[in-house]
Amino acid sequence: MYAVIKTGGKQFKVTEGDTLKVEKLSTEVGKALVLNSVLTLVDGDKVTIGKPMIKGASIDVTVLSHGKGDKIKIFKMNRRKGYRKSQGHRQSFTEIKINKIAVK
Repeated sequence: MYAVIKTGGKQFKVTEGDTLKVEKLSTEVGKALVLNSVLTLVDGDKVTIGKPMIKGASIDVTVLSHGKGDKIKIFKMNRRKGYRKSQGHRQSFTEIKINKIAVK
């Protein structure tokens, strides 16, 4: 059984026991969380597609850690104009573990 969920403006294919990094969530480390934005649910040959979400479906997750991703360097330059701009960015993330995929 697997599901497609939406969190942080992105979609993820998840199964029970998976760990994944999503956009930062405001939940403390070690706490349980329920995600209700389930788009698709596949159980063997039975496929359920939401319009846009599946009513009664939820994903139970546990927050494992918070962190920052790798640094991305942005450099802009116009030749012969003396224009140079340098910038860096590190995106925050939350690592979660999928405990259970529940359907009512």
